[in-house]
Amino acid sequence: MRNILLASTLFLAAQSPFTAAHAQSAPQTPDPAVLTPERVFANPSLSGPVARGVSLSPDGELVAFLRSREDDVDVLDLWAAPTGEGEPFKLIDARAMVPDAGELSEAEKARRERMRISARGVVEYSWDEQGRYILAPLEGDVFLAEREGGAVRRLTETEADEIDAKVSPDGNYVSWVRDQDLVVYDLAANRETAVTTDGEGLITWATAEFIAQEEMDRDTGYWWSPDERYIALQRTDESTVDVIPRLDITGGGASVIEQRYPRAGRPNAVVELYVHDRESGQRTKVDLGANTDIYLARVNWSADGETLYVQRQSRDQKTLDLLSVDPATGASRVIATQRSDAWVPLNSNFKALDDGTFIWSSEESGWNHLYLYDRDGRRLRAITSGDWPVKSLDGVNQETGEIFFTASMRDGEELPIEQQLFRASLREDMTPVAVTPAGGWWSASVNRTGTAFVGNYTDLDTPSQSGLYRADGTFVRWIEENRLDENHPAFPYVSRRGEVTFGTLESHGETLVWQMTTPPGFDASKQYPVVMQVYGGPSGGGVKKGWQGSTSQLLTEAGYIVFRLDNRGEGYRSAAFKQALYLKMGQPEIEDQVLAADYLRSLPFVDDDRIAMMGWSYGGFMSLMALTEPEMGLASAISGAPPTEWSLYDTHYTERFMSTPELNVEGYAASDAIPRLDDLTGRLLLLHGMADDNVIFENTTRVIDALQSRSIPFEMMLYPGQRHGVRGNERQLQQWRTYLDFLDRTIGSRAE
Repeated sequence: MRNILLASTLFLAAQSPFTAAHAQSAPQTPDPAVLTPERVFANPSLSGPVARGVSLSPDGELVAFLRSREDDVDVLDLWAAPTGEGEPFKLIDARAMVPDAGELSEAEKARRERMRISARGVVEYSWDEQGRYILAPLEGDVFLAEREGGAVRRLTETEADEIDAKVSPDGNYVSWVRDQDLVVYDLAANRETAVTTDGEGLITWATAEFIAQEEMDRDTGYWWSPDERYIALQRTDESTVDVIPRLDITGGGASVIEQRYPRAGRPNAVVELYVHDRESGQRTKVDLGANTDIYLARVNWSADGETLYVQRQSRDQKTLDLLSVDPATGASRVIATQRSDAWVPLNSNFKALDDGTFIWSSEESGWNHLYLYDRDGRRLRAITSGDWPVKSLDGVNQETGEIFFTASMRDGEELPIEQQLFRASLREDMTPVAVTPAGGWWSASVNRTGTAFVGNYTDLDTPSQSGLYRADGTFVRWIEENRLDENHPAFPYVSRRGEVTFGTLESHGETLVWQMTTPPGFDASKQYPVVMQVYGGPSGGGVKKGWQGSTSQLLTEAGYIVFRLDNRGEGYRSAAFKQALYLKMGQPEIEDQVLAADYLRSLPFVDDDRIAMMGWSYGGFMSLMALTEPEMGLASAISGAPPTEWSLYDTHYTERFMSTPELNVEGYAASDAIPRLDDLTGRLLLLHGMADDNVIFENTTRVIDALQSRSIPFEMMLYPGQRHGVRGNERQLQQWRTYLDFLDRTIGSRAE
């Protein structure tokens, strides 16, 4: 046992202070039941009746949401509830509408993979801005639910998939992409019209390209103007992109996919932007500048529909220009620019206001904050400021001048493990006011007028709940209370949930947050094995005061302490915190995980020799890097779908953090897993989907080959037909049985 003194603060995660609306009488303690993998991956879900994708109608009188079927957790139905009195009701029954769901097209499979949608049924929906209709694509066809009377109208029944369907702002039209072309359907005339007709092969209209979907958080390729006159739409030419032959291996055989995959340092697709005028039928090209090697980052309309705002990002991502475009001519001018020596992050915090001004966020102060601009891009004032970041702009009340945003902050100080909804003012300086209580994790969907919101809340003792609130935070009604009582699916297992504690470590002047969950019946006089769960890459962070997933409880039930650290580069923190990994991915993150391992070994109840790590995707990369880092001293690691050499990954993500392989030879070499394999400190389990189109299977096969050539034993589990995640209860059950078996054999599951 090494005695190491580290700057660490340990504190118990306390129950959050609730409003009366959230107060729950403590359920009677159930008879202890041991949670098993067989129960976790079965119906109904242990998460309970969680409302997903909750949104308010534009007039705030109806709430729509998605809910898993009790008989099949992987199929979603569309539900609605009045904001006044009345019970929730099912608006679209997915299985009743389409009893026999067929195979989705390759384009729709890829799109859903990019959006991380694994369910079937109604997986997305949208309102028109009048609140008369809800549009719901279902199994490749399009359905329109009328709010008055609840009638559901089927608009398409074709062999091809209609994707990215939308209702026009005034509810007069529905649009979708079919066979790489944009189609508009006139609801009054019951007639569809093709806006484009030459989409085929390597030319696609109105669809976000691979890079935009996977890395830029942009899932659409067309945008209606508020008055329905114009549609801005992108044209994508993939002929410049390298073909990366990819084996798509299923249980029934294999096929070769000639995937157009833009690897770091290689050409991207050429993306152009056009404006279609519905009145004249003309299509006008937008001037995005002479350089075609750029990213079309965001597209927004002004409130009056007379200006198109386009965010154009440079290939090196150090410059983000905001263009003001005349939709009639396509002429553009740069009205604002953001710059960084590392990268300018993209966000969805642009909001055009009725008076011609707009809100946009920037990290130029070192923290992401909201600013108000006039129509010509001149900054008028800072709306928020301080040593904490705005996570998202959630709503605006233009009558009162209130804006609503989420942030991890309390009393003006950053607090990464919690999140709340706040309000500030467009018109005057004010300290942000918390709209929701502290103590847990809130997200919110604010209605268009900024007078009400749907709040989603969770904490350590509360599964995800959804409620309707007035803009001041006053509770109105439950949408999905998901009450943790004797009727909740997780109730029998609650008494054996491990205790969760939080703390901090200091690394290179930055404060890192961690959480630890101990097994049931924890005895501090004994020593326990530890599983370090990791992601580690640029993301929202994994340490938070929220309901802990059932898979974490599988680990504690098996006798493990579960530990997670958000290292530098991970989470929505300061620009400096995120940029610590710039040009050197896999280095500062591993330094911080070594710090965490040293801290764990300083605890008397941790067995120094029985520490393992597990992660998927970037977490798989981290697990592999950590297992080859002697200072970590891991006994074993589980590495799922790992990027093992960053020049094999895509342009926008990789070049943002690492530049190109030509310009950062040293950084790419240091992050390559292959030269490190001789330093494995313990046993390795590799996993990968054999149809992965994101982290290509080659990332894992090169490690397999290198280990075999070195005569190093390892374990492997491959998933035919699976992409960048393992889907479905049956396969996930097998996956977790494999995890638990491997951990039991490599670090043991009993305290000593």
